Amino acid sequence: MPEVRIHPTALIEPGVRLGRGTTIWDNVHIRKDATLGEECIVGEKTYIAYGVKIGNRCKINASVYICAAVTIDDGVMISAHTVFTNDRFPRATTPDLKKLQSSDPGDDTLVTRVREGATLGANCTIGSGIVIGKWAMVGMGSIITKDVADHTLVLGNPARPIGLVCKCGQLMAKFPLPNPSLECPVCARLYAHVDGITVEVPE
Repeated sequence: MPEVRIHPTALIEPGVRLGRGTTIWDNVHIRKDATLGEECIVGEKTYIAYGVKIGNRCKINASVYICAAVTIDDGVMISAHTVFTNDRFPRATTPDLKKLQSSDPGDDTLVTRVREGATLGANCTIGSGIVIGKWAMVGMGSIITKDVADHTLVLGNPARPIGLVCKCGQLMAKFPLPNPSLECPVCARLYAHVDGITVEVPE
């Protein structure tokens, strides 16, 4: 793994794949068969479960918990203390209290995906079976119980759509939108919002 930097206190299990230029900081634990792309940063005390797939150039801050059945695309920002979940009906034991439930994925394990360029603010909780869209932004402390559309800013508990954000991260307009054509006030990128879908308009 050329050019990979791993802090000596990090625990990297067998079968983990780390892309060129990725940095793993202190007390990180990455479980077997997880995959991280190139030029990622994983902050201290973060846990990444087995089989998790993370793309290129992702920033994962301190004390993030990423459970099994999560896929993170390229260029995603996950801020400190974010927690993912994957079980609809979690229990510690069988109904007779005589046996621990398995931690392996089962019929009630739901897949979650964070699409490219999205940002999750600090102290977020991401429900199971969620898709967070491309370049979406989740405000700090939010509880995500529903899918988040591309370029959408959501806030609160449960999180609700507030407006639309540019690729550069700036808020372009709040809902209800004044019109379907949008221009970023900072970088001047142009977008169209039609039937709930936001797309960048080529110059």
